[in-house]
Amino acid sequence: MKKIILLAYLILWTPLFSQNEKINVIVFGAHPDDCDIDTGGTAILLAKMGHNVKFVSLTNGDAGHYAMGGGELAKIRIAEAEEAGKRFGVAYSVLDNHDGELMPTLENRLKVIREIRKWNADVVIAPRPNDYHPDHRYTGVLVQDAAYMVIVPNVAPEVPPLQKNPVFLYSEDSFQKPSPFEPDIAVIIDPVFDQKIYAMSAHKSQFFEWLPWTSGNLDKVPKDEEGRLKMLATWRSQPPREALLKCAEKWYGPKASGAKHIEGFEICEYGKQPTDEEIKIIFPMLQR
Repeated sequence: MKKIILLAYLILWTPLFSQNEKINVIVFGAHPDDCDIDTGGTAILLAKMGHNVKFVSLTNGDAGHYAMGGGELAKIRIAEAEEAGKRFGVAYSVLDNHDGELMPTLENRLKVIREIRKWNADVVIAPRPNDYHPDHRYTGVLVQDAAYMVIVPNVAPEVPPLQKNPVFLYSEDSFQKPSPFEPDIAVIIDPVFDQKIYAMSAHKSQFFEWLPWTSGNLDKVPKDEEGRLKMLATWRSQPPREALLKCAEKWYGPKASGAKHIEGFEICEYGKQPTDEEIKIIFPMLQR
């Protein structure tokens, strides 16, 4: 038993990163387009720096539309995700679970474990398990449940276990109960914001059809691409919250005060607990 405890301690606390090392980052979302919204700008910056980034949607999105659904919609959403991945510069996978029916089952936990291992992930990003949408909540639960199991050899043994426990991060949200999001990392994405919007716009069925329909604004969606990009940019241009700006000041210094677009991340206590120096290696753009 003492040997097992010692091994777990070493895995959890052995330094993960060294300067100039390429980092493998995997991002989980419930639906095709969730990763894009939460982490798109950061993903672009990391990919441009040579890091390896993968987006994974745990459902195929086959319920997210007002005029179609099922296999027809799933094919459209998978194609949109593939195009978005090209625009972001990341790999993009869509798992074959039904939209609106995701559950924190053992089968789905094993799927998440396999995805993390196959990517040899150093960093795993997912939503917190408190959200208005059950698929979002259970995505957070599934990733949390995988956080330790990715290093356990006898779980999903057909895929070799990771030798080091990754850093697990939560993407930003605005929910207050049971506790508000507390950013530990803030990435200014102003230089790539336009590219993020262009990449997100690949999800035409969502940003220009389904979501406007749910808000009663379908008739206000522009017909031309330029107008649609402007609409999407305006929608995604909410000023950063005060907590996020304060966090950005820690990493960027005075230049953070002029930032318009920031993506925030909270460190999950279940995985590797990175030092500030390790965070700067994971996110090289934070170097002052």
